[in-house]
Amino acid sequence: MSDVLGYKGKRVIVSGCFSGMGEATAKLLVDLGAEVHGFDFRESAVPMASFTQIDLRDPATIEAAVAGVGGKVDALFNCAGLPGGGGFPPMDVMKVNFLGTRHLTEQVIPLMDGKGAIVSIASTGGLGWSRRIPVHMQLMMTQGFQAGVEWCEANMDQVFEGYAFSKEAVIVWTQFMGAQLIKKGIRINCSLPSPTQTPMMKTFHETSGKAVVDAAAEPLGRYTTPEEQAGPLVLINSDLAGVVNGIVMPVDGGFMGGLATGQVDITAMMGGKKQDA
Repeated sequence: MSDVLGYKGKRVIVSGCFSGMGEATAKLLVDLGAEVHGFDFRESAVPMASFTQIDLRDPATIEAAVAGVGGKVDALFNCAGLPGGGGFPPMDVMKVNFLGTRHLTEQVIPLMDGKGAIVSIASTGGLGWSRRIPVHMQLMMTQGFQAGVEWCEANMDQVFEGYAFSKEAVIVWTQFMGAQLIKKGIRINCSLPSPTQTPMMKTFHETSGKAVVDAAAEPLGRYTTPEEQAGPLVLINSDLAGVVNGIVMPVDGGFMGGLATGQVDITAMMGGKKQDA
């Protein structure tokens, strides 16, 4: 039972390994004996098998990075992301959080060779997905990175600042692809973290307001750590979760449950106006 999660000797890719949840995930996987290959825009200090600098806004760098890893890939951890605002153009946010993440995943899937697991980080900021499924399905139907970019540029009224829509897209895409990939022996899931103390938190405070962010940290009453978010990501891609597929997993200290049962006050999140959950 010493390798109950089954990572020893497995080849995995972690995007966004420079900091935050991605860095914590990469560190944990190294400790578990996995052969970890990291991708990020900035070089990571985690002692991985390899590191490749990529820009998720540039599909050519994604393709080159995956080709450089080659061989069989057992698991993919999509941890890279940008916050909305903070000087980041909405299309950059869309490219990193969804379009580039989707393109990376599409490049890795053939390397999984009939068995593998994929997990992506979404957000409680993407909870509006269910109200826009027809819109998101239009985006899901686009083929390739450039077609996705063109759709987004033609629908900036939906994309808006980029963050919420991109995280909604990750959620819809996860569920949409779950039923397709499982027929190939590949699982895909995503997590919904509550506010987490990462380098992006300053931007979230500036763009959304600290009161709004704090409201999403209830009922836990504090921000989670990157390590607390990394554990469930590693678990859901492990051998122990072999039939867990197409789920949107809250990792939020009870926020979603509190929201559903009226135990979390979302007034602050709605700009001071009380609305139904």
